[in-house]
Amino acid sequence: MRAAVLREYRKDLSIEAVPDPVCEEDGVVLRTLACGICRSDWHGWVGEHPRVKPGQIPGHEYCGEVVEAGPRSGWAVGDKVIAPFILACGTCPACRSGVSNTCPDQRLPGFVEPGAFAEYIGVPHAHNLARLPDGMSPVLAAGLGCRVTTAFHALTDRAALRPGEWLAVHGTGGIGLATLILGRALGARVVAVDIVPEKLEHARALGAEAALDAREGDVAQAIRDLTGGGAHVSVEALGIAQTTNASLLCLRPLGRHVQVGMPVGHTARMEIDMSAVYQKNLAVYGTRGMPAHKYPSLLGMIAGGLVDFTPMIAREVGLSQAGAELAAFDGPMAPGVAVIADFLG
Repeated sequence: MRAAVLREYRKDLSIEAVPDPVCEEDGVVLRTLACGICRSDWHGWVGEHPRVKPGQIPGHEYCGEVVEAGPRSGWAVGDKVIAPFILACGTCPACRSGVSNTCPDQRLPGFVEPGAFAEYIGVPHAHNLARLPDGMSPVLAAGLGCRVTTAFHALTDRAALRPGEWLAVHGTGGIGLATLILGRALGARVVAVDIVPEKLEHARALGAEAALDAREGDVAQAIRDLTGGGAHVSVEALGIAQTTNASLLCLRPLGRHVQVGMPVGHTARMEIDMSAVYQKNLAVYGTRGMPAHKYPSLLGMIAGGLVDFTPMIAREVGLSQAGAELAAFDGPMAPGVAVIADFLG
């Protein structure tokens, strides 16, 4: 099969013919219909993700059609499915208690095992998969893979966002846009923060009540002024010290900070304002992924017309363009996300 392979950090991905995946007993092999390109892939491409090594096929936001099904997979050839990026074992205490995104035996295509920047992908622990709803495009489904599911769990579980609350979103890349769209659908009043004017305009068009340029003064103070005391919930969507501190400082007393951006490599350890946490009695939550059992709730919101993620998808690209898309994360990005939809191009 044809795949994009990481051979050297910060170099264009190598388009190669590689062996087809092998189907495991509890897994499936998918023909990849679409795969999102995520900032987490970029962390691996630059060499800062501790699990991603040269020789890796990236890609963890995928949608596909079953072409081979293991006897214990629960799926049949021809089924079209969406995959979470965390493939939990299903039997450990974490999985049995409903928090499968913390499974200690999780499998991670795109990071540890071959990912979906390829014509086919082998998916173990296929009980994690969700059926692609009728009428949903594979490109949109792939765009949900990491950023939307993580944002959904962050808001509905970790932060327990309530209608009418102020939600601050620091960074309007893929995960930030997903948080903005979901926050609005859940009834929150959203303030978006970025440094790219086009992305701030895009955020306003998607319903942000305010969109602030972080380069223009004290953004945390601006949010406190705008919201009459501070946001109730603030989501950090980049994984860097500047936005983490702005997120903490923009909250009102008893506010909830959710760390959605991935601190890794040189940002894995950062200096943050713990005095703000102490003085304002803040809650600080980490979040990563979403338990697979929450897919029906998220997909139900989409199918019912309660939320529309199509504005997130900025462009469809070919497999050979994936490396250039990863390199673009080095600088300020245009609004929206890219999805690989052509695995021969």
